[in-house]
Amino acid sequence: MGTYLRNHSDDEFSVAGEKPEVEFMDFQNDQSLQDYASEDGPVVVTSPFPFEDGKPKSVLVGETSADTIHIENTSPDPVNLWSVRIFSSNPEDSYVLSMMRPPQNDADEEAKHAFLGLTSVEDRTLLPGQTLTIWLSCTPKDIGLHTSIVHVDIGDEKIERVAFLLADDNVSKALFADKPYYRKRGQNKKLEPSPIVPGCRPTSQHTQGFKHRLPQFAIPADIRELIESKQRPDVLSEQLRMRNYAQFFSTLLVMEEINLEEEMRTYDMDGVSMRRRGMNFLSLEVPGLAEKRPSLVQGDFIVARYAGNDARPYQGYIHKVEADEIFLQFDHQFHLNHHDRNLYHVSFMYNRVSMRRLYKSIHDAEFLGPSILFPCQSPCRTVKRWPFKPLNPHVNTEQTDAVAKILGCRGVPPYVIHGPPGTGKTMTIIEAVLQLYTAKKKANILICAASNTAADHVLEKLLHASYLIRPSDIFRLNAQSRQYEDVNADFIRFCFFQDRIFKCPPLQALLRYKIVISTYTSSYLLQAEGIRRGHFTHIFLDEAGQASEPEAMVPLSGLCGRDTVVVLAGDPMQLGPVVYCKQAEKDGLGISYLQRLFDFDQYRTGNPNYVTKLVRNYRCHPAILELPSELFYESELIACKEDEVPCEYDCIGLPNKSFPVLFIGIQGCDEREGNNPSWFNRIEVSKVVSIIRNLTRSGDAGESDIGVITPYRQQVAKIKKALEAFEMPDLKVGSVEQFQGQEREVIIISTVRSTVKHNEFDKFFNLGFLSNHRRFNVAITRAKSLLIIVGNPYIITKDRHWDRLLRYCADNGSYQGCPLPPPESHSYSDETNSFSKYDEDQGESAGWDYNQESEPSEFGLRRDDGAQPASGNQVLLSDELPENDNQPLSDPQADLEEMSKQPFEEGAAQPADQLSANDGQLQDVYPAKYWCDVSSIPATGWGD
Repeated sequence: MGTYLRNHSDDEFSVAGEKPEVEFMDFQNDQSLQDYASEDGPVVVTSPFPFEDGKPKSVLVGETSADTIHIENTSPDPVNLWSVRIFSSNPEDSYVLSMMRPPQNDADEEAKHAFLGLTSVEDRTLLPGQTLTIWLSCTPKDIGLHTSIVHVDIGDEKIERVAFLLADDNVSKALFADKPYYRKRGQNKKLEPSPIVPGCRPTSQHTQGFKHRLPQFAIPADIRELIESKQRPDVLSEQLRMRNYAQFFSTLLVMEEINLEEEMRTYDMDGVSMRRRGMNFLSLEVPGLAEKRPSLVQGDFIVARYAGNDARPYQGYIHKVEADEIFLQFDHQFHLNHHDRNLYHVSFMYNRVSMRRLYKSIHDAEFLGPSILFPCQSPCRTVKRWPFKPLNPHVNTEQTDAVAKILGCRGVPPYVIHGPPGTGKTMTIIEAVLQLYTAKKKANILICAASNTAADHVLEKLLHASYLIRPSDIFRLNAQSRQYEDVNADFIRFCFFQDRIFKCPPLQALLRYKIVISTYTSSYLLQAEGIRRGHFTHIFLDEAGQASEPEAMVPLSGLCGRDTVVVLAGDPMQLGPVVYCKQAEKDGLGISYLQRLFDFDQYRTGNPNYVTKLVRNYRCHPAILELPSELFYESELIACKEDEVPCEYDCIGLPNKSFPVLFIGIQGCDEREGNNPSWFNRIEVSKVVSIIRNLTRSGDAGESDIGVITPYRQQVAKIKKALEAFEMPDLKVGSVEQFQGQEREVIIISTVRSTVKHNEFDKFFNLGFLSNHRRFNVAITRAKSLLIIVGNPYIITKDRHWDRLLRYCADNGSYQGCPLPPPESHSYSDETNSFSKYDEDQGESAGWDYNQESEPSEFGLRRDDGAQPASGNQVLLSDELPENDNQPLSDPQADLEEMSKQPFEEGAAQPADQLSANDGQLQDVYPAKYWCDVSSIPATGWGD
């Protein structure tokens, strides 16, 4: 016999069967679980343990918490109370009933032993106006949400009451929210237009002039007005072609830039003070600066005005950035008038330099021709396999084939090396670079990576073969804004700097280097200094899946010549580019150049003249690798790591000692505090810290062996705070994005979410772990020997990939914690194939169709105006709301409905017209145009 408990939103409900058991009751998803004021009847039954600030009452593990249930007969007639019973509890037997108040926590042991807890109360008659008081109590044995359902069978009615308690320990209690959460209202105001008094630039910013100045690329007023009014520019509904390439991507960049401008304004501060620092500087404390909120570097500037009437705005340049403080230099008069007691209104200004480089890159990219931008329009090529003797004896068959093809390439189209995490993509690049350096004396090589960390990693790998390379042939190019202290002391000798400020050396010095390593955007400095197209014989783009197409075009559009060999390495199934504007991401800016190449037959079909897929994984234990191999890589991955689980992990009590993937189910509470829109779950923090302490207690596992991945910034902060209390401040805790490209022996994942209520909100804004299969893929492939997931199984089971992981652990006897939820009805039959084909559903949101005279293949991309926002790409820290709004809303469903009322104005989907006859022949018709030296063309900005 099943008993209906309560109908929840989203057509979900709980049913208790013959064996009463509470599965999961989402207290945030159904407020009626606590609100019974509207129930009218002859008998009134109160609810125990009312919420505090919208959350269950907190109680410490081991202590008894008790509350009353009042049953009042308001009718003029006697009523029969047949029973009051605990129908079910989770954890089982965690609640008891009694007719007398349970003993206090400080009561003596005799009183505690004398107390009799019951599961039901015997029947009796309630006289008119009589009130019966029954005590419900709970003494939790472990942390987490404790739930109980109490049934009152009285007269002809059956009344149900649900009780919630959140059991804390000392760790989780110490992380209790300091302030109730409230919405921060954005300060999206602009300074009144008036002349700004210029500040004093850092001298390092202008001591070296470049031969080629970067155009301004000011945003055209008509495009700005169109985008700010939420209208959709027509070009985004067109097919991506040679003739609209620059306009298409420049429009996306405008959308991104306007978003970034709005975001910077949310950090404006009113009524703040500055302190005098020496003779030349004023310092301003900026909350959130250490977390790059806002992101400020040397050379940026702010605008400040005295908090009085008719104050003039002054520009202050940033000369130094510390943890949460910036050192500023204004006009001399501003410093003379300053007193530390003064208060100022401060506006942060968005630095456009990087964006201007992107505008230039996509405008110059049109000169590259179809061989780079649209390889399907170029004749098929045959690459001869170049015989060589590996310098690294550990390269495998696929890596050797890739290197042989790279050595045999002559010019474009690009060659692609792709493969899952841990398959040695960077190692393959290093082997190819060493072969070119040692065998081809005329080779000049540029290696670009998505971040400074990744670029430094390439340099580190090259130095392992330092006996083959003269140090004077390697140059590590750094941006001026990079802090000198951030660079490994072993790498400094490969950099160029003056007064600890990084710079680009003069042209004649640059020309002597055989290997140059840079980030994508910093590579612009090479062309600005005067390096011409074709100087580099080979350009390698590492981690190409993480770079947007305009970023990838920075080194290619300015430095790639007709005979330059271009090599991309990356994994389209890992995180994509960092894009802040969700509409720009949806319309194509979130699709990397690497991913777009796989829309062409040559790359999609694995033609060895264009692409090599690496399948041998040397990082992960086979059990860790099996699931991502099945879900994302067509089960092609070959595990090359030993399958033994180190005995030092016995301390955490692995249920299956041969299966090092453990899921710990825990029902916590996701919270926010103050005006911070980020989420945290202190119950999961405590469990994570407990696991870490067990692992490190024996000394077999150190801090450097363990990493913690969690999707929300505030959860990162709470875990770090808890670890500092146990003197483990150096253990790496971060988002998936911060762990991409990294590995640890042990990875612990905290999923945070503990309510269904916010799932749709997270999906819409691409937050957290759920609904983002790339973030899922990266997270579970960082561990080498042990992977532990801490989370609420009832929440993550809603996502098909996380549900697979949950069942994978359960099927192998490696699940601990709260009861497992019943299986969700996910369809897996088609997922493996669809997701292994580089997520064509994401590309469908961009207006791209490359098939010339036929219907699009399953990879050919057509515009779908009804497509949801792309969910496969990363936000820098995968958390919170779009920060230009910075007004997190308390009702996600209402938020979604409100946002849906203001979409971009999209016309009807345009038919995918055929490419014109000339589009496929541009390289032949206009070869000189595409391969000329664009550095000789005067650049003025948008008109070029």
